[in-house]
Amino acid sequence: MDLQGKTALITGGNSGIGLAAARLMLAQGARVAITGRDRAKLDAAATELGGGVLAIAADLNRAADLAEVTRAVADKFGKLDIVFANAGISGPTPLGATTYEAFTEILNTNLTSVFFTVQAVLPLLSDGAAVVLNGSVMRELAVAGTAAYSAAKAGITGMAKVLATELAPRGIRVNTVIPGATRTPIWTRGASQGATLDATEAAIAPRIPLGRLALADEVAQAAVFLASPRAAGITAAEIVVDGGTIGAPSGGPMFRR
Repeated sequence: MDLQGKTALITGGNSGIGLAAARLMLAQGARVAITGRDRAKLDAAATELGGGVLAIAADLNRAADLAEVTRAVADKFGKLDIVFANAGISGPTPLGATTYEAFTEILNTNLTSVFFTVQAVLPLLSDGAAVVLNGSVMRELAVAGTAAYSAAKAGITGMAKVLATELAPRGIRVNTVIPGATRTPIWTRGASQGATLDATEAAIAPRIPLGRLALADEVAQAAVFLASPRAAGITAAEIVVDGGTIGAPSGGPMFRR
């Protein structure tokens, strides 16, 4: 198996893309630690995954929680070969109607805590390890009301290249997976409470050239590839999994004659 004997940390591994990535890494022979803020969802994910998964309840915006993640991983695994910095949140931040707290929470969770997660576990990273960051097509779609989320994801794109530069002397690769609209619970939480994935897909799919949302497993496959030895020659790069949304924006069903 590609990841036999490897150890991995997946933040936000209790649902969506992170959970799918954990499932794939375990199937390929890795030992896996996941984090999540919701203890009940984290425990449910760990039960589903089985295989001795290390589940760590943590708010990655808190330095003490990051320190606990690092300690728990060190005690269980001793080292890390893979970090998938996947944890994130969404939320509306329209100009003229957004609080400072709402804006900074999205920035901190989606960008600042990603940097500090990588920094916290840096002493555990083996030479030749792989770091994968989770970005988003929202960095460039200019969707009204998404300033904080879009800015954070644009920051991920720039930060990944800087981290790749700094970690290159140790052979540590840093790459980014860029999801488009994906079938995950993020569409049914917060301001979207009460929405369904099917209704969301019906509204968004006409703008996507492939005519549907991506599956969490499809994005996870790309992330796991970037983390694997098969991507040994790839760093400071991206894989976009968006059904053509940013590469072929006029290809959506709504634009066809």
